[in-house]
Amino acid sequence: MNGQRGVSKTAVLIILLIGAAMTLVAGYTYSHTDQAEFCGSCHVMYESVRTHQQSVHANVSCNECHAPYSAMPKMVFKTYAGTKDVFRNIAGDVPDVIQVTDRSREIINDNCISCHSMTGLNVAASEVKPDCTDCHRQVPHMNKMSIAERRVADE
Repeated sequence: MNGQRGVSKTAVLIILLIGAAMTLVAGYTYSHTDQAEFCGSCHVMYESVRTHQQSVHANVSCNECHAPYSAMPKMVFKTYAGTKDVFRNIAGDVPDVIQVTDRSREIINDNCISCHSMTGLNVAASEVKPDCTDCHRQVPHMNKMSIAERRVADE
C-alpha cells in the first residue's frame, strides 16, 4: 500500500513536470512564430517582412495583423496556416506573389478596426471599398517601392 502511494505521487509529479514543460514550449513557440524574424525565415516571405519593417507598423508583430486576436482562434488559425505553408513549400506550390485569402482579409480588417477604432469612427466603409486596406494598402507593406522591386501583392 505504501509503495503504491509513492508511485502515485511520483507519477503525478512527472505528469505535472511534463505538463509545465509543454506549456513553456508552447508559449515560446506561440510567441516566437508571431515575429517578423520567424516569418521572414522563409525566402518567399522576405519581401513581405522587408516592406513591413520599413512601414509605420514595423513595431507590430506580423500576427497582430494577420491572425485572430483571441487565443484559441489564433492557435487554430496559426496551426492551419503553418501546416498549409509547410506543405505548399514541400510541394513547390508557392506563388511568386503572396495573396491574402478572404478569411485573412477579414482577420486583417478586424484587427485594423480593433487597434484603430477611434480613427475608424470618421470613416464609412462602402460596398466598393469594404476593408481598411482598400484605401490603406500602403500602410502595412508599402506601395512606395515600384512594383518591379517588390513581390507583395498590391491588391
